[in-house]
Amino acid sequence: MNKPGIVIARAVFPQVIERLAQHFEVLSNQDDNLWSPAELAAKSQGRVGLFCTASERVDAALLQACPTLRICANMAVGYNNFDLDAMTACGVLATNAPGVLTETTADFGFALLMATARRVCESEHFLRAGHWTSWRYDLFAGTDIHGSTLGILGMGRIGQGIARRGAHGFGMRVIYHNRSRLDQATEAACGASYVDKNELLAMADHLVLVLPYSAQSHHSIGTAELARMKPTATLINIARGGIVDDAALALALQQGRLAGAGLDVFEGEPAVHPGLLGASRVVLTPHIASASVPTRLAMADLAADNLIGFLVRGEALTALNPRAVATGSAPG
Repeated sequence: MNKPGIVIARAVFPQVIERLAQHFEVLSNQDDNLWSPAELAAKSQGRVGLFCTASERVDAALLQACPTLRICANMAVGYNNFDLDAMTACGVLATNAPGVLTETTADFGFALLMATARRVCESEHFLRAGHWTSWRYDLFAGTDIHGSTLGILGMGRIGQGIARRGAHGFGMRVIYHNRSRLDQATEAACGASYVDKNELLAMADHLVLVLPYSAQSHHSIGTAELARMKPTATLINIARGGIVDDAALALALQQGRLAGAGLDVFEGEPAVHPGLLGASRVVLTPHIASASVPTRLAMADLAADNLIGFLVRGEALTALNPRAVATGSAPG
């Protein structure tokens, strides 16, 4: 009996491919070419599963071109590359990879905060360029982290991890805003207090963005929000590109209305707004917040587990649209 076919849209750990190959006929993009929508549709023809990343858009056009698809498994916690309504209507299950990257991403968020506040990258470039010839009292003087106010916009698992690091590791006052307030026990464990968004913007010395991207959260930080922040504050984005209006942020930095920014995600990435590339007090990283080897392997394994679980046993681990199972035909 022939194995059902799946496609892996980006390069991934060889051991993950080997595990999937035990159950499926696997077409893998180990050359890691970034396929166009037309190429992705062509590669997915006749296949029942798609292993993808945030780079691949799964929408009505793809689903109409690939009517045999039954599941698309994202190797990411975010899923704004999925049109969930279209997927549900077509009976295609969507899964993501939550949980396994929480602590690693929180680690990186705090590292980005510290590098931004203490001007680590800017000073390293200065030194490497041979400009360090003497000491000055204000040479790359930044802002303190200990004892300052940490603001968090979006208080899911990653936001809570950052809060714990700030409150318990650095003695920071932690405030947060979220669509819904956490219960008292969770707030106490995080050492965090709930405030409204305007208060968060006005009070934070360091503001970390950890909210999911959606049409509603697009440009949650724009010109008006940046104007409410302290000119001595730093802004850290490890959420998604589009949460911040990058053009407005570049202008605020250029005009000295913000002390610095640390950005791991960007609008239209991998393109980066030129105003950010040219800014001195900005730390820029290429969407690597979850990039430790153990965590990236765990993300890939969870995507594989979802494919195997659904297509072999009829049960995915982290379904985003379980109604699709009732809508579509049974796997197998």
